[in-house]
Amino acid sequence: MSTVQEIRDAIERLTRDERQSLSDWLLGWDEDAHQVQEAAAAYNVAPKLLSVEEYLEFEMASDVRHEYVYGVLYAMSGVSRQHHDIVGNLFFAFRSHLHGGPCRPYITDFKVRLEINNADILYYPDVMVACGSDGVDHDYFLSNPKLIVEVLSPSTEKIDRREKRLNYPQIRTLEEYVLVSQRKFEITSYRRTDQWAPQVITGLESAMDFRSIHLSVPLAQIYEDVEIHA
Repeated sequence: MSTVQEIRDAIERLTRDERQSLSDWLLGWDEDAHQVQEAAAAYNVAPKLLSVEEYLEFEMASDVRHEYVYGVLYAMSGVSRQHHDIVGNLFFAFRSHLHGGPCRPYITDFKVRLEINNADILYYPDVMVACGSDGVDHDYFLSNPKLIVEVLSPSTEKIDRREKRLNYPQIRTLEEYVLVSQRKFEITSYRRTDQWAPQVITGLESAMDFRSIHLSVPLAQIYEDVEIHA
């Protein structure tokens, strides 16, 4: 490999665990790397690979939500009250703004499906927006959202900032990927028009511009009734 694109292509072919290992090696020793963050694929046991159809059937009968990465299931933990309130505030703001138009928001239990190197991935974003029939092609997932928001949690922050940060931009219709902290009043946005360079907004006096849906929301509204425990 001699170019950045070749390196990126090689990284995209890695499994979630391989990417995590590579990231830890690049960033140096990380104490959290020795804690089990996700329930599946955390041990040296070869899991049974499921098809997307098998996964969807399993998920409908399961009491625990799982994300699906290259045939492997990763159990998702519950969320905090702060996480829940932030997601609710965002969904309400999006729904009120988009009401009556061609776009609509989707929340938490609705999946997004990606295909990278002819392999399938299904995630559960916290909030998504898709527009018209181009964005919705299945009863249980989207494949063409234009906006994705993830609220950061201790168990998912690394995946949201690294794995999903690499994977989500592969969606051809995605214009904006937004990360919302629940530890401090801080939001990070990545936009296709900015070549996915991060932009950080802090402080309750600031506003977050969701350019993909032409909506500006004060951080005070996004964090309304949310207690921050630094």
